[in-house]
Amino acid sequence: MKTRFITRHYDPAAAARLQSEGFSRPLAQVLAGRRIVGKSEMDTGLAGLIPPTALPHAAEAASMLADALEKGESVAVVGDYDCDGATASTVAYQGLRLLGFRPEKVSWFIPDRMSMGYGLSPVVVDALTEKYGRPDIILTVDNGMGSVEGVARANQLGIRVIVTDHHLPGEYLPAAACIVNPNGPDGAGAPGNLAGVGVIFYVLIALRAELRARGAFAAGQQPKLSKLLDLVALGTVADVVPLDRNNRILVAQGLKRLRSGRGSAGLTALYTLANQNKRDISQISVRDLGFTLAPRINAAGRIANMEIGIQCLLAGEANATELASQLEDINDQRKALERSMQEEALDSLSDADIEHRMSLVLSHPDWHQGLVGLVASRVKERTHRPVIAFAPTKNGLLRGSGRSIPGLHLRYCLSRIDTMFPGLILRYGGHALAAGLTIRGDGLEQFRDAFEKVVSENISPELLTEDIVVDGALAPEEISFGLIREIDSVVWGQSFEAPLFANEFDIVRQTPLRGGEHLKATVSTAGQHFDAIFFRHSTPLPGRVKLAYRLDVNEWMGRKSLQLMIENAEE
Repeated sequence: MKTRFITRHYDPAAAARLQSEGFSRPLAQVLAGRRIVGKSEMDTGLAGLIPPTALPHAAEAASMLADALEKGESVAVVGDYDCDGATASTVAYQGLRLLGFRPEKVSWFIPDRMSMGYGLSPVVVDALTEKYGRPDIILTVDNGMGSVEGVARANQLGIRVIVTDHHLPGEYLPAAACIVNPNGPDGAGAPGNLAGVGVIFYVLIALRAELRARGAFAAGQQPKLSKLLDLVALGTVADVVPLDRNNRILVAQGLKRLRSGRGSAGLTALYTLANQNKRDISQISVRDLGFTLAPRINAAGRIANMEIGIQCLLAGEANATELASQLEDINDQRKALERSMQEEALDSLSDADIEHRMSLVLSHPDWHQGLVGLVASRVKERTHRPVIAFAPTKNGLLRGSGRSIPGLHLRYCLSRIDTMFPGLILRYGGHALAAGLTIRGDGLEQFRDAFEKVVSENISPELLTEDIVVDGALAPEEISFGLIREIDSVVWGQSFEAPLFANEFDIVRQTPLRGGEHLKATVSTAGQHFDAIFFRHSTPLPGRVKLAYRLDVNEWMGRKSLQLMIENAEE
């Protein structure tokens, strides 16, 4: 796979202004490259949030929920089985309770990934009513836009449905009583980058305003929905939605609660266990949300049941550690399964003739349905090709998950295949860079050929060379703990990526780690030496090479040292 570095464009005038406002030269350039023109744009106070009045139909949903509260009606929350869905379900459940719903009037339900699939299907509606009885309202979170049949089934049973979602609508909208979606047909001008958990948080803010207007409580005595911001932050980071200013505020405020010890007992326990008591919660970062907590919550939905994940998020001090330990065990199982599947997937690449293919479609009879997305992601990283990985279902179908590369809209490709070969794809959905689908059990080879054809028609060969966007070079004296602290004070994420620098280095020494799985090195620039590590890279580096890297602090035996986390080597 070819890799080339492209230095991010930035406005020198904006960088100069930011530097005059107190930012260091490197960070000022980084922020200017992300279209920040002044220090005020980096303010993460709650006052900077876009108001809920900007979210279409949030007030309508709030009015329906307020009516339900006054009438003593019941609400069942139906979520998704990923981290965004779990946090959204928890926020909805806790938020409704905070705003006055009695415990027996609020319930939550998460479909089983393997037997029920995604979203509010008729099967889910029937399972929900069998478990809890018929609710007056079903409130979907992080799903529902594609639930045409499920909403119809709920309507048939006399259940009103409020859909809160952020996914793109399909050809037909469900006949719900209310749809709140910043990416829906009426979403122009809305905060469109909200995750599912962000959408329901906004609906709760609107509900609080509606109840306040009805005299339920005075402004100074209203419930504090800020208690839920740690969960909003986790779901927002986990779902990899663009971190525009609105989302950066939500994440920063959630981290603030966690760092001050006011966050969820379950999240705190999970963080403590994952770090083996080596790091206090006051040190939690955005990266910890995305790479430590989110995978452990997601593991429950992938290979077990998301109920344990939500129970952990809802836990009090008494049972938080026990539930976190169960999630830790599930995550260990997930890692072992994923490692085995990835090895099988990478082994299969030797027969795939990658250089002459635009896409890859992989399958194995022993693969786990809940982990094929992780396999597709890892193979996509290795090959820089769109990848779909399939696993068999119990009823003889193949369930797949795909990951794409910039420039190729994966959901559009699936739509084209569905048009060209009716009946081959039984169900699909997703976004530009990630999608899920189910196909006939005997349709793998036909799908592989169809996917290659559609991808070839919609991608140019130069897109198969991976472009790594970097933020320029650092002078040796700028590679410092001070710059690390400055960078760590900012909320980074999707579409507001953490700084990635690139320098020409001499390789002083390099040593393979863990049987050659990783590479540890000492690198030199302008006569100064730095420790570096290159994870998941086994090929020795040439004597002089341009490296893309992030700054990191390595802690070992109580000693802190600066090291470069190598992300890529230019080829």
